Amino acid sequence: QVQLVESGGSLVQPGDSLRLSCAASGRSFSNSAVAWFRQVSGEEREFVAGIFRGGGKTYYADSVKGRFAISRDNAKNTIYLQMNSLKAEDTAVYFCAGGPSTILSQLRNPGAYAYWGQGTRVTVSS
Repeated sequence: QVQLVESGGSLVQPGDSLRLSCAASGRSFSNSAVAWFRQVSGEEREFVAGIFRGGGKTYYADSVKGRFAISRDNAKNTIYLQMNSLKAEDTAVYFCAGGPSTILSQLRNPGAYAYWGQGTRVTVSS
């Protein structure tokens, strides 16, 4: 059984940093596209950052570029999202996703991912 388990969400103040983790089990994601999405209640799930399989090139939403960094540790089968200079508008539930069959052109499409975690809540508020 494949599982993705996120952790690290918290209540923080604007300007703070936070690192989210996503531990995978049941299969290796070292050769899969992996990504972070976020969702605010009542809105669609939004792409935040992704790594395509193979070369490890990273992709970001414009709203987080320069502030967030996605990475993965293949030995630990874990995906990370380092979030710096957090803003109130970053408040959301953050989900990690794994897509063994996801192609590059669909990296930002949540429908292209086969595996999802349960989400971890990030609240940025003073």
